[in-house]
Amino acid sequence: MAENTQIQLVTFQLGEELYGVDIMDVKEIVKVRKVRPIPNAPFYVEGIFNLRSEIIPVINLHKRFQIQKLALDADEEEFEGGFIILNIDDNKIGIIIDRIARVVTINTEDIKDPPQMISGIGTEYIHGVIRQDDKYLIMLDFRRLFNAKELQKILTPGEEDESE
Repeated sequence: MAENTQIQLVTFQLGEELYGVDIMDVKEIVKVRKVRPIPNAPFYVEGIFNLRSEIIPVINLHKRFQIQKLALDADEEEFEGGFIILNIDDNKIGIIIDRIARVVTINTEDIKDPPQMISGIGTEYIHGVIRQDDKYLIMLDFRRLFNAKELQKILTPGEEDESE
């Protein structure tokens, strides 16, 4: 008999799509903060910010995947996003989001393989897709999104790789 297990996802909006990430990977969610640009960083690294004396690199998935920012009405701007702070292999990384949605509980059996292409994000970065009412929730796999070499570049920008 198949065991029906559940996971919790923190859901957020990037452009018109709804995305989710395993709550166990989320350290916290913070409001928009001033981000300081850093030289020689990959194009999708927005910069760094200080969170309680810890320097956090900030990734812009809009740039990485050519996703349009969500257009907000004037009365919606108070809901404008911020950063989701992820803990990836003991490294903290901030991801810019347009709007935080909510925490949802998902049955793992409801997670389906992704179609070949979804809004510019390659299927290699998607853990699965969950149908909710008339929409889809795209579950991202941030460990695949940043390979070890990329993660090193993000965490120590400006340092040249001697092996190249």
